[in-house]
Amino acid sequence: MSATMWTLPNVLTGLRLLAVPFLGATLAVAGDSPRGRMAALALFVAASVTDFADGWVARRRGQCTDLGALVDPIADKALVGTALICLSGHDVVPWWATLVVLAREVAVTGLRLTVLRHGVIPASRGGKVKTVTQTALILLALAQPGWTEALMVVVVVTVAWTLITGLDYAVKATALTRAVDSPRRPWQRRVAGDHVDGGGPLFPNSGRQQGGGTGSSRVRS
Repeated sequence: MSATMWTLPNVLTGLRLLAVPFLGATLAVAGDSPRGRMAALALFVAASVTDFADGWVARRRGQCTDLGALVDPIADKALVGTALICLSGHDVVPWWATLVVLAREVAVTGLRLTVLRHGVIPASRGGKVKTVTQTALILLALAQPGWTEALMVVVVVTVAWTLITGLDYAVKATALTRAVDSPRRPWQRRVAGDHVDGGGPLFPNSGRQQGGGTGSSRVRS
């Protein structure tokens, strides 16, 4: 394995991925007890800190790699998905909300793989906000598992934002495919970057996806 893969951002991402089974086991075994939820909360907070830290370190040190771009969103989705499934299993978060979030993430991941041959869609501000809302939902559900009005509001906002950003990603993917497949000459057509990096229909992109060295380090979809 190349030494460039063993960068600090990639190590942090790997640690977050390793935390997923421990989080799931903690919630599955003791998620219905205050002590178990507090342990899960500590694990989730630590993993979430690595999520913010790896991107910051990668940009600051110029350690943007293809491996990071691939593994980072997988680790994020695994962490959030595991937490939501376990919380729904304990009747803390409604199953309909968890299923909507999971369906959106699966659909976007499949869409990303489909358009990968055409190009990469960079991170958008909407995707970053989506991650924040999902994180806030899980933190609140672990800290205050009772079905409160505050938790209900966060659930509704999270699901709505998750669907909106999923639609935005689908529109950008369609634009990317049409731009690359356009029969017009390269200098006449609007390349994917002209539309996608320019902001897209709903959310502007916060930077280019990491691809070996330039731009933003991590992807939010």
